[in-house]
Amino acid sequence: MSLSSPIAIPIVLLLPLSNSVSSSTAILLLADCHSGSSSVLVDDTSVFKPVQPDGDGSLDPNLDPGRVANGKKREGDFTLAVKNENSEQVPETMIADVDMAAGMDFSPPFTVLEGGYNKDNNSSSTNVSENENAENLDNLKQSTNGKPPRHIRQNMNSSRLLNAADLALDVAVVVVVGDSPGDERSDFLPLFRSGSCAEGGPKQYMEDEHVCIDNLVDHIDAAANCPFPGAFYGVFDGHGGTDAAWFVKNNILRFIVEDSHFPICVEKAIKSAFVKADYAFADDSALDISSGTTVLTALIFGRTLIVANAGDCRAVLGRRGRAIEMSKDHKPNCTSERLRIEKLGGVIYDGYLNGQLSVARALGDWHMKGPKGSACPLSADPELRETNLTEEDEFLIMGCDGLWDVMSSQCAVTIARKELMLHNDPERCSRELVREALRRNACDNLTVIVICFSPDPPPRIEISQSRVRRSISAEGLNLLKGVLDSNS
Repeated sequence: MSLSSPIAIPIVLLLPLSNSVSSSTAILLLADCHSGSSSVLVDDTSVFKPVQPDGDGSLDPNLDPGRVANGKKREGDFTLAVKNENSEQVPETMIADVDMAAGMDFSPPFTVLEGGYNKDNNSSSTNVSENENAENLDNLKQSTNGKPPRHIRQNMNSSRLLNAADLALDVAVVVVVGDSPGDERSDFLPLFRSGSCAEGGPKQYMEDEHVCIDNLVDHIDAAANCPFPGAFYGVFDGHGGTDAAWFVKNNILRFIVEDSHFPICVEKAIKSAFVKADYAFADDSALDISSGTTVLTALIFGRTLIVANAGDCRAVLGRRGRAIEMSKDHKPNCTSERLRIEKLGGVIYDGYLNGQLSVARALGDWHMKGPKGSACPLSADPELRETNLTEEDEFLIMGCDGLWDVMSSQCAVTIARKELMLHNDPERCSRELVREALRRNACDNLTVIVICFSPDPPPRIEISQSRVRRSISAEGLNLLKGVLDSNS
């Protein structure tokens, strides 16, 4: 490219004002790469302001579409309104988009399949803060006296389902389906590799269960007519005993593949399977039906990933180093869950449902539920989220709340990606996540599953260097210094 003519490079700096002003002054510095001179355009009225929707709730279509999801503005997005010397609006190309830190909540490009009463269908996800989790950490689960101790540590790559009695339950499910995201590469087909680690931590008993099935065809009946190569994974965080987590682990997949909707409508089959498993557990007289469990499952067919969650376990997708949350923590203090609970006559005391349970959705806990089929504050209905995997989707982390109480989703993805780049072993990666949680004084049982979608380790992320040299003259530096001094 010829540099015979001057080139103006806009540089946007954010300068904090005094404590009495909540926004930041925007200074637009134009550096002339040809002559070395520069000019500064300063306007005290030019500040970063949150984007406000139009009267109909939509956003200005001129905004950067990459920062708008489903026509809604996300938290942390700002636009820069700058005027020139003639008080004219700076062209649209001057609008600045402030990128937030990697740990911020990004609106994930997946379909949300909501179950039950939920008034937050327009939001991408609602995360309970770590401070809120910490309040409930010590009393999250009640260990039952007299229960036999469990193995404190497990490391496994896969496990098979146990055969159970055939149960035929007919449950109607209403599914709300959104638009499917666009596919970048239709020929991408993931190859599943998984590893897991489970630690009892400081608790007396290990009440968690989990399952890893990398080849679904080998674990289901041929009559199920599995349409594509697939995999199945699950994390079951038990409380009040181990019976509920053990029962659901060994039966949930069977209920899914034997459902009449499978494989034509997998979403309905999954939702129906959760309810069937809950009812079947209540009918088993040999088990303690007052025990309960949260349930997080991931079912993959070809490139389609469907995550179902009831409780506070979490699934996080690692996409080129960025954390994409595939589930929402169902805590009683969550806005949508609180509305549902209060509508059904439940109450929340100090973050606990009816003063007893720290989660808003779970299977089991039949001492807190009414007759089968009746609506109750403690729901077994899962929330489903679906996405089509692409080459950028590197791995999926599934973990119980013991992991997420001490680290953020982005932190876990960063640690996992670093480990996979070193040794490309998902089992060692899951062990490292558990060890890191223990180093951070995790107070609960810990179960982590890491699923890789490629035989290769994650590639290094390189940031391309700009070919245009940006500089600022001494005159520009002095002018900028004067502006900074005047605002201090």
